[in-house]
Amino acid sequence: MMRQEFEVAEEYAGERLDKYLARIYTEQSRSFFQRLIKSGNVSVQDQIITKNSMTVEAGDMVSVCIPEAQSVSISPEPIPLDILYEDSDLMVINKPKGMVVHPSAGHYSGTLVNAVMYHCADSLSGINGEIRPGIVHRIDKDTTGSLIVCKNDAAHIHIAEQIREHSVKRIYRGIVCGILQDDSGTVSGAIGRHPSQRKKMAVNPENGKPATTHYRVLERFHKYTYAEFQLETGRTHQIRVHMSHIGHPLLGDELYGGLSKNYAINGLCGQTLHAMTIGFIHPASGAYMEYSAPLPEYFEKLLHRFRGLSV
Repeated sequence: MMRQEFEVAEEYAGERLDKYLARIYTEQSRSFFQRLIKSGNVSVQDQIITKNSMTVEAGDMVSVCIPEAQSVSISPEPIPLDILYEDSDLMVINKPKGMVVHPSAGHYSGTLVNAVMYHCADSLSGINGEIRPGIVHRIDKDTTGSLIVCKNDAAHIHIAEQIREHSVKRIYRGIVCGILQDDSGTVSGAIGRHPSQRKKMAVNPENGKPATTHYRVLERFHKYTYAEFQLETGRTHQIRVHMSHIGHPLLGDELYGGLSKNYAINGLCGQTLHAMTIGFIHPASGAYMEYSAPLPEYFEKLLHRFRGLSV
């Protein structure tokens, strides 16, 4: 049993305990913490809590006891990985388009976790109560690029803390519909679940969490803009939601209005978004490390085509 303790930050004040823990441990589900709370493994201000509905306040000390890691039924699969960096603590992987990070309903094989379990063999993190790779953050199925995977609990805890503190450098590249008039700008708007469409997120001031995205124009084409994005926060679908919110959804993003018949871009699957650069403090050496994943071939071909049609 491993114990961890956190002080509740102001931004989480008034939030349900199970929801708070799911935000802190981004790699684990809310239902996991509901079970953990009911089993008496969570305390607030040194008092064991068994009700998921309890709310936390700023300054509360929350203690969590994570059970010993158990084996899981996810099968290792010999799927090739594009590894940008690897040592005994972690890997930085260039995730391809169309690959789901972790098995879920409808995606039980062919995921990044299946591939990493095969590659890592016995060197896996068990921080989330299961012996599997330490997925401390995720990118969407159709987003490509840099992703950190932790191999042990110490690395997992260290990287997760950096993510919570928003100190991990994350730079994305994307193509949006329409012409961004300003050379650079910032989109700020709390992101939460869409009020009526369950699969979507939305700018939701009432129920969302603060989110800030900075953008910089790289190139303008006839009806599209190639831009760079830097995240201050890391909410679900953040760039996709923010750009759609200001009327410039990512090209190919069916969920957020980025489909386009212009240029007859048949075969474009999902949003044109790439996690280019990721920078972080190494959990063992304390050194700052930064890695960049090259643009995928489909993205480069689009840019080449648009450059030929630019005005």
